[in-house]
Amino acid sequence: MKMRFDTVKSCTLALCTVAWFGTFQGCTDSKPAASNAAGSTASPTPVNSPAAVNSPGPVSAGNSTSKPATFTLAWSEYPSWSIFGVADEVGLIDGKEGQMGSIEKKYNVDIKLVLASYDSCITLYGNSQADGVCITNIDILGAAGSRNSVAILPTSTSAGADACIVAGVNSIEELAGKPTRGLEKSVSQYCFDRCLEKLGKNPADFPFSQMDPEQAALAFQGKNDGINSIMVWNPFVMQSIRSRSDAKVLFSSETIPEEIIDMVVLGKDSLSKPGGDAFAKALVETFYTMTQRMANPKTSDETLIGIGARFAKLELEDMKTIVQQTKFFSDPNDAKRLFADERFQKETMPLVSKFCVKYGLTTTPVELSYGDAKGLMDFSTKYISGYAESQTK
Repeated sequence: MKMRFDTVKSCTLALCTVAWFGTFQGCTDSKPAASNAAGSTASPTPVNSPAAVNSPGPVSAGNSTSKPATFTLAWSEYPSWSIFGVADEVGLIDGKEGQMGSIEKKYNVDIKLVLASYDSCITLYGNSQADGVCITNIDILGAAGSRNSVAILPTSTSAGADACIVAGVNSIEELAGKPTRGLEKSVSQYCFDRCLEKLGKNPADFPFSQMDPEQAALAFQGKNDGINSIMVWNPFVMQSIRSRSDAKVLFSSETIPEEIIDMVVLGKDSLSKPGGDAFAKALVETFYTMTQRMANPKTSDETLIGIGARFAKLELEDMKTIVQQTKFFSDPNDAKRLFADERFQKETMPLVSKFCVKYGLTTTPVELSYGDAKGLMDFSTKYISGYAESQTK
């Protein structure tokens, strides 16, 4: 990327209709996209760490001697998703089809990592060309309109990573009537509207104008006339604050804790295939093994450097800030709590569904369920719980 972010999705409203989505009519992207073309496998820059460090211990091909089933995970560069690219580097999984890392061998499953731009990942998943996808809880509602899905793992939540950055605006009241630039029908606009609501304001009084987030950030940093308020995500937040002495965060996703959720989602059809359960278990174990590397003083820095090298080529100190604002669900108990939480089920996801219908991302509310697999979109703690239980034995 080299701080170019030339693959950050810059769609306009006219370009946002994706026919295969069925009920999906909008364009929702709050994540920087990868520079690799869709369909490419992970080939990250190696980090200086042996595969054995913090690996899940001795592994074997499992109880089965049969040929491992192959499954694909479509992912784009974002801190808690780039973790899978680093897992490839350290040998936990091998993203190339036909090659297997230690965790793949343990579960006798071959995981093909497909690194692509965020919107391409959604397209691949919606077309059933990928078994799983790294996606937000907002964007998945569009995809679930055409493919029954199961969220098996929340990876992180925005805790300041999405923010309204202003200059020459001293209060929220002063922002009323002034345009804020950002990506419409997106996680950014969801965050903008919800923060205003939580702060007692009517979003209708605060114009939100379509602008590619990279271009909005550059225009703000360059002090372009009329660009005094932008709604963007990291690293644009960090860059914009540093670029101007008069820039400040007016509000951020800290105002709406645990509403913007980054996840790993699998198709119910893929889960039902032979090896589907093993695929899910392997992904969950890979994620938590990598978060253990992040927590271990011996491997923490090099793991963050590995993630940062992929995500906007950020250095270690910047990554330490990034992971504070993109809170990882590093503890499986926290992940289980989130999906089982009454607030998530009865407040957050209904608000997300309402937003999707309001802005035309879906034509009707998507049927949601929480562990019983009855809805088009199910949030399951099955695989998180299974991993947690395996660690106590």
